[in-house]
Amino acid sequence: MASNVQIELWHAEKVATQTTVGQAPNGIRYGAWGEVRLPEGDLERLVGAVPATLSAALVNRAYYFVPLTIADTGEVMIAPSYSVELGDRAVCHRNANFGALEAVFLSTRLVEDRFGLAFEFFINVAHNFVEAAGVPESFSAMVWSQAEAQVRGETSQDAWESRRRAQDVRPGQASPDERARNTYFEASFSDALAIYMLSLAVDFDYHDLRERDYPLLAAPTLAERLRHVAALFPANPGYEFQILYRRKG
Repeated sequence: MASNVQIELWHAEKVATQTTVGQAPNGIRYGAWGEVRLPEGDLERLVGAVPATLSAALVNRAYYFVPLTIADTGEVMIAPSYSVELGDRAVCHRNANFGALEAVFLSTRLVEDRFGLAFEFFINVAHNFVEAAGVPESFSAMVWSQAEAQVRGETSQDAWESRRRAQDVRPGQASPDERARNTYFEASFSDALAIYMLSLAVDFDYHDLRERDYPLLAAPTLAERLRHVAALFPANPGYEFQILYRRKG
């Protein structure tokens, strides 16, 4: 196995100039560089799961699938292949701007399964969409009604914490903390959108998303959110959205 001494890091901008960026049928721009060890068909299927109705908000984005993005440098640096040493220095993704282009570099070699890479890609797409287009008002109204009904759990640590702050109305405070509530809407929508896209691309168990520091949102409540997202952003041809409460067999 190569060591980090033998692997020369590349500046992200150089990687971008050396990478052929294509456009998927859904309008998403993406490319792969280096020893990603990701079959082209799998990558196409992954990118193709993003609903075409999202692409207008992502027109200035490009997603680069690379072996490793390095965390401990001031500049965005990319490793063309994997080593244990560089893996210890890497993060799941890093962002860089090149003029009008907003680039997202995603590490493919930090995770060993398609599920992990898929969710990392989709949560980035979801956050990028929210940054550009915001949260649909109908979704915000729905999740706030769920929160007021004290439904159990949430979909991420960020959503859990911002929901708690938004509902913590202190003495003398006439209404919820609007900043926390908006943060909650953004986090919960990003989560739901990412989980929805993940469900289109990968067969997975919802509990695979569990983190230890907060209770996971009850499945029927998540299903309500996902159906709402699916109605707003229908699946592309060749992809199917379905919710199964129990696996067959």
